[in-house]
Amino acid sequence: MAGGLLLATLGAIAFSGKAIIVKLAYRYGVDAVTLIMYRMLFALPIFAAMAWWASRGKAALTRKDWLGVAWLGFTGYYLASFLDFAGLAYISASFERLILYLNPTLVLLLGLVLYGRRITLTQVIGMAVSYGGVVLVFGHEINLLGREAAWGALLVFLSAVSYAIYLVYSGEMVRRLGALRLVGLATTVACICCIVQFLVLRPMGAAAVAPEVIWLSVVNATLCTAVPVLMVMMAIERVGAGLAAQAGMVGPMSTILMGVLILGEPFTGWVAAGTVLVIAGIFVFTRGK
Repeated sequence: MAGGLLLATLGAIAFSGKAIIVKLAYRYGVDAVTLIMYRMLFALPIFAAMAWWASRGKAALTRKDWLGVAWLGFTGYYLASFLDFAGLAYISASFERLILYLNPTLVLLLGLVLYGRRITLTQVIGMAVSYGGVVLVFGHEINLLGREAAWGALLVFLSAVSYAIYLVYSGEMVRRLGALRLVGLATTVACICCIVQFLVLRPMGAAAVAPEVIWLSVVNATLCTAVPVLMVMMAIERVGAGLAAQAGMVGPMSTILMGVLILGEPFTGWVAAGTVLVIAGIFVFTRGK
């Protein structure tokens, strides 16, 4: 069990590093379309190999399966990632992580709207506490960064909604295809979407970026994308989704710490209070099944 919890914790920390890498890359004048293209370009061989490995000896996908994979890849990995990258141009890495941490509440709300699933009083209380924490940090961001913070927060929140849609609709396909195969195929679709998006929206000359952007994108594609995906999946196999999710609570704290140490982001009482509220609210929320 200790090994599984360690994998889940390290995976959460590695995922959290994505925002730090993106903020560092933005310092070299690159835009979101180009930056996410490079991230997905370097991640494509890894995810394609993952899809191939998980598909060995399995039945071929039907037309319906391919349509499902394409839809999930578009919403869960392409759209969610692009909106997240775009939002990070306007808000701090710490605030971005807190917004994304609301994802379980969005999954529950979508379940209520789409399937009429019941919400308990404990879950309502947990959501209220978490969203109160986000509002607290949002007020701090507005004072610090100005009105652009509102646009950035909206983009990241829409990213969280997009990924929640992926989670809600992926259940059936996970059971039919397997988690590793679905993730490999869906992320491959997302990589292709990001590359095509760049080719459509930008001239080829836009690919000429600072060398720092290239190696930061390599780190993002490997250590902050492919590696944590595998680590979290291995953790779920060992300790279950519940414990893996609990270990993932280290994510926001690690982002804040890296933001302060690497990016020089301010750590104020407002950020601390908001973070405590968000994490406490999600903890209460996950207990309210």
